[in-house]
Amino acid sequence: MDYDIIIIGAGPAGVTAAIYADRAGLKTLILEKMYVGGQIVNTYEVENYPGFTQILGTDLAIKFTEHIRAFPNIDFKREDAKTLSLSGDVKTVTTKKNSYTAKTLVLAMGSSPRRLGVPGEERLRGRGVSYCGTCDGALYRDQTVAVVGGGNSAIEDVIFLSRLCKKVHLIHRRDEFRAHKKMTENMLQLPNIEVHYDSVTEEILGENAVNELKIKNVKTDAISTLNVACVFVTIGQIPSNDLVKGTITLDELGYIVTDNTLATNIPGVFAAGDGRNNILKQIVTAAADGAIAAYGASVYIAGL
Repeated sequence: MDYDIIIIGAGPAGVTAAIYADRAGLKTLILEKMYVGGQIVNTYEVENYPGFTQILGTDLAIKFTEHIRAFPNIDFKREDAKTLSLSGDVKTVTTKKNSYTAKTLVLAMGSSPRRLGVPGEERLRGRGVSYCGTCDGALYRDQTVAVVGGGNSAIEDVIFLSRLCKKVHLIHRRDEFRAHKKMTENMLQLPNIEVHYDSVTEEILGENAVNELKIKNVKTDAISTLNVACVFVTIGQIPSNDLVKGTITLDELGYIVTDNTLATNIPGVFAAGDGRNNILKQIVTAAADGAIAAYGASVYIAGL
């Protein structure tokens, strides 16, 4: 057998799971198809992770990378898990290049941005349709942009973009926000923000790049068009659990169901982070998940 534990994903959950697994003396492999840090890399500033009153998301991801490298017994491979074999005592993960076996597995694949599903979105993706204000906001400095959404992430994007852009339209389908009250109050005080309540996106327009956004008021059916250079879509996440559909028990939204040790329905398989059915999806909760999942794996291996 190659490893004691294989961790799929190197976001906060996966990185923490690897650190705790190594400290427990487990031979550990992390598989990550992109980069260490997960969605942290797309976060401009982090202010709510203990030890850092303020740190750039990219800098925190670098810290995570350095932490992994400080443990020479953690193997890190930039490979995408393609198939899993989870029955029995030996778990097998197959990538395009290799197959790896382990006694336990931690699923920490995270989630991906939810799409609007309106005309023009896919065609203009990367040409004025963005899913990360902190990543792409600087490209639209001194221009007028729109943000679609009403949760914490949407409000964070509006506040960030207000510092760069001439004007920010916020398109929200309800008449009140789901976001934290203090954050919303701060956003509403900004002078270059216009909120379009009870409104949904109908179409994103433009030939080679976005130049207009068509919206509809859901109460009056009135259609209006906004002149914008970019539409930032921030309407939630979809768990990246396609790899385990039909094998691992998922809830109605597609999140992995776990018990209090973060064990799934298959013995020896655990889940951590944004792909799990937790009530709060933050860096600190993902990191906590990673620690618990690694502990659960070590207990499972010990037969306790």
